[in-house]
Amino acid sequence: MTSLLVANRGEIAVRIFRTARALGLATVAVHSDPDADALHVRDADAAVRLPGAAPADTYLRGDLVIKAALAAGADAIHPGYGFLSENAEFARAVEDAGLTWIGPPPEAIEAMASKTRAKDLMRAAGVPLLDPVDPATATAADLPLLLKAAAGGGGRGMRVVRDLDALKEELDGARAEARSAFGDGEVFAEPYVERGRHVEVQILADSHGTVWALSTRDCSLQRRHQKVIEEAPAPGLPESLRESLHQAAVAAARAVSYRGAGTVEFLITADGRPYFLEMNTRLQVEHPVTEAVFGLDLVALQLRIAEGAALPLTPPAPTGHAVEARLYAEDPAQDWRPQTGTLHTLAVPGAGIPGEAAGRIRVDTGFADGDTVGIHYDPMLAKVIAHAPTRAEAVRALSHALAGARIHGLTTNRELLVRSLRHPEFTAARLDTGFYERHLAALTEATPAAASAATLAALAAALADAAPAPDAPLTTRLGGWRNVRSQPQTRRYSAAGTEYEVRYEHARSGPPHLVDHPGVRVLAAGPELVTLEVEGIRRMFHVKHKSNTDGADGYRTEIYVDSPLGAHTLIPVPRFADPQNRTEPGSLLAPMPGTVVRVAEGLAPGAPVTAGQPLLWLEAMKMEHRILSPASGTLTALHATVGHQVEFGALLAVVQEEPQS
Repeated sequence: MTSLLVANRGEIAVRIFRTARALGLATVAVHSDPDADALHVRDADAAVRLPGAAPADTYLRGDLVIKAALAAGADAIHPGYGFLSENAEFARAVEDAGLTWIGPPPEAIEAMASKTRAKDLMRAAGVPLLDPVDPATATAADLPLLLKAAAGGGGRGMRVVRDLDALKEELDGARAEARSAFGDGEVFAEPYVERGRHVEVQILADSHGTVWALSTRDCSLQRRHQKVIEEAPAPGLPESLRESLHQAAVAAARAVSYRGAGTVEFLITADGRPYFLEMNTRLQVEHPVTEAVFGLDLVALQLRIAEGAALPLTPPAPTGHAVEARLYAEDPAQDWRPQTGTLHTLAVPGAGIPGEAAGRIRVDTGFADGDTVGIHYDPMLAKVIAHAPTRAEAVRALSHALAGARIHGLTTNRELLVRSLRHPEFTAARLDTGFYERHLAALTEATPAAASAATLAALAAALADAAPAPDAPLTTRLGGWRNVRSQPQTRRYSAAGTEYEVRYEHARSGPPHLVDHPGVRVLAAGPELVTLEVEGIRRMFHVKHKSNTDGADGYRTEIYVDSPLGAHTLIPVPRFADPQNRTEPGSLLAPMPGTVVRVAEGLAPGAPVTAGQPLLWLEAMKMEHRILSPASGTLTALHATVGHQVEFGALLAVVQEEPQS
């Protein structure tokens, strides 16, 4: 190989390019129109446009990807994960075009890519399986059920059904989401195991008969059936169970003459019984934790195996523990609502700096400062990985790095990740897939400490706003704090739905004095750094101002305040309310930019609706989001149609609430 095209985008494309360059390969990117200036495009030696925006028109068009490779002179294609990575027809077409396919044989993908066919194969091999359930004949005794897309992964096309009356609607939704994400609407059902653990085995196989089982990973902490926190090795497994999982994974690989990197996933019940879930015939998102523990570069090994190299008979010995957290542009407190906009700053302390005691921090991202996060793709901003000698040290290093990260421009799940890593159940390795069902409300609620920290952030924002700029004229700087005491000044800010009022008065010299905050003393205040003494403890607050588009009213100023107490985004409150913010009662506004993919059957102006009834479905960032009726009453206006692209804040419909008797 001399030149490698990556048939993907975002962080995985950037990560593969990094290894390709280290091996002396030229790199080729492909991109949709929204990704024309994305980091993976800027990072490659060459890039080829795939016209359009939707995945079905771009990254899922195998014919265009192969054409791009040939045009750019690439002689190999790496699919990354998602998109075409588990498409046997695409893999075969790559080889038919005379290109090297960085992945397993097409026949192995065909055997394992469909979860239904893979289960049949594993059943024949004697691997324990959950019995499938026919949705057409399901009864209450079969509940709860898990609906899963037969093709692809990443949690798309998955639904938990606890009520038979909801089965048809959930089936329709799962099929639609699977068809949109993978081009295949096949869905199957199986029993949903409460409080099970998601444990997987990383395998690596060459074409000479060697198969490695690279220990286990635990991926039990999930939201919407998508992994959030992963670690290696899976903690707390009896050695006998770990060994049986290794043996089953190797048997699965040998059963299909596997070659390359793959993952065999299992569900472990509360009483320790393992069941085969699926085999992913590709590199996993969470592969860095295995790389850290074994000291390997799995992408480099994929490339060498594709060139015919043989693996050593045994893998290196694992050392330490690694934990990965997925940083998403989403609001966990608002039903995981994805966020769009400009990522002004993404900086994680300690990234790339080795240190055995503190843990090594690695960041894989597809974004740089100033990049835009759009509506068309997954909202993951980065993966942050910590590796240390013990699990406790790795968890602590990761939570510390995330807590100290500066992330400006978008709401993220960062605070949720930090609280999750510090939760007693997680630190004790009591892991299962129901973690967020049980704890999400507590993990996202405001605490007294958080409220106090937000108040201090508002104080810092006000003092930074009042400080003269360092490059201001001398007369301005001398008069910045004024020569005589003035009347108290007032500034107001809102943050996470709470309004904060700050009152201060200028001193004859030095920084202002705060009013109504007797335990806080201002030590220094500049436009970007404020130092406060809080109950005798010195605290430093870093302050940044940025203009962000809000999709409805143009641009607004946001103030980002970072300190060891946490990160806060504040919005200055104008003295007078903006009349444009007034909307008709009962208005349903788009909670995010997206595409209307479904409208409730029979929905039209004049139709009766009930509170909580799904009226519309928006697709944004590969996920469907339901728009519910806010009250029982009558639909008086409907402005959305299927296929209609809407901006954040767009008026979708109006419901007139029925009068209370």
